[in-house]
Amino acid sequence: MEQIQQLERSIMTGDLEAVEELVGQLESDPDLGMVYDSASLLMEVGLVPQADRLYEALIIQMPDAGQLKIDRAEAFMALGREDEALLLLSDIRPDEEEYVQSLVLLADYYQTIGMAEVALSKITEAESLAPEQPVILFAKAELLLGSGRYAEAARLYLLLQERGVEEMAGLAIEARIAEAFSAGAAYEEALPHYEALIQKGDVMPDTLFGAAYSHYQSGLPQQALTYLDELLEMDPDYFSAYMLAGQASLMLEENDRALEYFTEGIRRDEYDKELQLAAGKVSLKLSLPDEAAAHFAEALALDPEYTEARISLASLYEQQGAFGELLDLLEASPEEQLEIPLLAAFKAYAEEDAERFGEAYASYTQAYTGMKEDPEFLGRFASFLLEEGRREEAVRIVRQLTALDPGQSEWTSFLEDQEEEEA
Repeated sequence: MEQIQQLERSIMTGDLEAVEELVGQLESDPDLGMVYDSASLLMEVGLVPQADRLYEALIIQMPDAGQLKIDRAEAFMALGREDEALLLLSDIRPDEEEYVQSLVLLADYYQTIGMAEVALSKITEAESLAPEQPVILFAKAELLLGSGRYAEAARLYLLLQERGVEEMAGLAIEARIAEAFSAGAAYEEALPHYEALIQKGDVMPDTLFGAAYSHYQSGLPQQALTYLDELLEMDPDYFSAYMLAGQASLMLEENDRALEYFTEGIRRDEYDKELQLAAGKVSLKLSLPDEAAAHFAEALALDPEYTEARISLASLYEQQGAFGELLDLLEASPEEQLEIPLLAAFKAYAEEDAERFGEAYASYTQAYTGMKEDPEFLGRFASFLLEEGRREEAVRIVRQLTALDPGQSEWTSFLEDQEEEEA
């Protein structure tokens, strides 16, 4: 017992040389119980290679001890020696007491390497052998949650709660229930569990954000804002809260308040392109086109391939008739973005304004496939074709336009005149 106390003191003082010396002594110590406790201590503090040396010494003495195989397999996995761990675990027979424990460890391993279905089969087998063990139900719930099977995970967490389990592996079961419901878009079901957490005193930022998000998704933006304001007072650098607070404000039609949240978020995280885009959009609602353009441009500066920001800025330039800026913007865009019909149409308008008629015709033609249900585009395309002397093409476009919108009296008259001329 004195040796394990010396080991504890050496670990606390960070004297690794003394730790190594003691481990060397313990490898040949006849007190196997003390050697095992020492190995467990070394694993707890992260000194896995030293723990493994002791497990190896113990297995030599007790080669059939299932628990030692489990413990050394855990050490092997921590050391990246997975093949050796799997060999040890496969050596544990189904009739051994430790077989269920080996299944849980195998499930954890297969989950970490992305083999979720294999992991689930292992933990399901363990559950069939020990259905009343909370640790197995919890492990299965965690696997289901990680695999996106949220409703099944929530059912198991609720079952654990019904059995009086409040916490497992340092995690509150109430929090897992709330997370599972929220992740599965069952936001209204998540609400009472978030409320219960907060009433119990769990007002950590993630809990407040989860509660706010579930209230927002349930159409309760004011309650969401209450939690978000509390969260931001607690942690002003919880960046995702600014976007959600702005969105909740928009749901309440409080555009000024939304812009305040977005701009404060940008002040704290100037590299958030989504906040820049959101601030630009709400600036347009508030009739602040210059501010909107600045936000859209900043979003593009952060990510030149940010398609939504380019479309937003291009739309603004087109509405303002700023065709020079529009053409510069589109000519600087990635080639694949110009395959988007709306951007191709904007490019056509800008090229037409710049009297680059050949290029404009190519852009109109490119945009046509995706814009042929848009009466405004068809009208502009028809006018362009007539100006270019492409009357036959223009007539075809106008016929499409009037079929879509018979109320276009100007174009209806044009077709009537055309028919008279042909007669």
